[in-house]
Amino acid sequence: MQQRPDGPAEQPGPRGDAPGTPGTGMSHRTAVALVAGSSAAVLVVEIVALRLLAPYLGLTLETSTIVIGLALAAIALGSWAGGRAADAGDPRRLLGPALGISGAAVAATPSVLRVVAEGAPGLLLPVAALMVLVPGALLSAVTPIATKLRLSTLERTGTVVGQLSGIGTVGAIAGTVLTGFVLVSRIPVTAILLGLGVLLVLAALPFAWSARRHPGALATVGVLAAGGLAVPWLPGGCDVETAYHCALLEEDPEREGGRLLVLDGLRHSYVDIDDPEHLEFAYVRAAAAAIDASYSGDDPLDAYFLGGGGLTLPRWLAETRPGTTSTVPEIDPGVVQIDREELPLPEDADVDVRVEDARLGLGRLGTDSVDLVVGDAFGGVSVPWHLTTEEALTEVERVLRPGGTYVVNLIDHGEMAFVRAEVRTLQQVFEYVVALGEPGSGVRRVSGSSDTRSLDQGNVVVVASDSAVDLDSVAAGLEQRDTGWVTLAGDALAEWVGDAMVLTDDHAPVDQLLTPYATG
Repeated sequence: MQQRPDGPAEQPGPRGDAPGTPGTGMSHRTAVALVAGSSAAVLVVEIVALRLLAPYLGLTLETSTIVIGLALAAIALGSWAGGRAADAGDPRRLLGPALGISGAAVAATPSVLRVVAEGAPGLLLPVAALMVLVPGALLSAVTPIATKLRLSTLERTGTVVGQLSGIGTVGAIAGTVLTGFVLVSRIPVTAILLGLGVLLVLAALPFAWSARRHPGALATVGVLAAGGLAVPWLPGGCDVETAYHCALLEEDPEREGGRLLVLDGLRHSYVDIDDPEHLEFAYVRAAAAAIDASYSGDDPLDAYFLGGGGLTLPRWLAETRPGTTSTVPEIDPGVVQIDREELPLPEDADVDVRVEDARLGLGRLGTDSVDLVVGDAFGGVSVPWHLTTEEALTEVERVLRPGGTYVVNLIDHGEMAFVRAEVRTLQQVFEYVVALGEPGSGVRRVSGSSDTRSLDQGNVVVVASDSAVDLDSVAAGLEQRDTGWVTLAGDALAEWVGDAMVLTDDHAPVDQLLTPYATG
């Protein structure tokens, strides 16, 4: 063929609509479905991977950054490699394995990650990286492969590439919206990935069959089918998967009514459904001591709880202060359902549980509308950052009546940088702040000051109010409830806090300040 003066000669290919035919052998509809579906699948895997890893790595900025970075790396790698592979050989051979292998990997992801997290936690991060990179790269390779199959002339290169690129972006948006607003709220993450994996394997079959004359095609189909059938029998999984947690409710063999609510592998709440006055955890007994010290007698209170869990303290207040009204925002509807079905409240308990974000709910309360606010909201071991800031605490102070009290449970380890920052932030809003916790094993050297007492790592309960806190009553309550805890207030607390930062909506690096595990 003679070369035209204005460019290279065109090499037209045969036309047809069957998957895998070269040139224009892929119909427009087939290409659109492949590109949109594969791009959507990449985003589904990315969002659900965040859910899967949160119980083991924490729901932190670092976890989100890792998963997003891996997904972007997979998209870049898959687009590059898929384009080169499509140019180097017959693209008809690539679609079946790309869809099928990614489907098998996606379906196996929940079981693989949970087995590794429980059996070899040190390998979790590299294994998680592979479980995101492999299917993400294979699915991202579909777009350049489909583009290659749609091209028949250089005159339409820009149209075809631009069109399929835009369709891929629309598919990614659809996958993001569908997962965030529909799937995660209605379907367990294991079922989401298993279902997606099955769909991808099924989508792979016609393309693998059309390329059956190539060596290994039928073997690939068989391996994929066997892998898909084996996935449901892999170990791992949660008893109950809520929108935010892997939840487990355990019975206490030593107390007939004792129930332990475990969220993401962490002991979250203990409830005795027969005896609401029984408080199992030391930090809950410390919070109760602080509440009783702030409000003498058994007068009823209007209370607001930031976070619900097993509703241990709301049911305790209803029992010890009859007539108390408690409003509890709990963001996880699955936890609320567990409370209603498995941890029923006493019939006379006036507890209003609302499925909503705690800070949004706080903003809806009237000024001077409650006596007590209790903070006990956690994502893993970390308090959600937007509940820790000066602006959020100003809202707490606004809704409290004069003399009202804010009691908040915090967790930290190591240098306790997060707890000290949160205490200092509280000191910007409230006149009186007291920290309760286990006594430190030693003293902490404060720069420019003498040694000062410290609190041990783990739970710390902080009490804040515009009225003076009765330290003697708090100490007596801690002793009466056999906590072994001490109080830190005044100059001693100021020295322990030191020059910790103040958390604001503009800068609240809670995930970076927090040390999740003991360091020594």
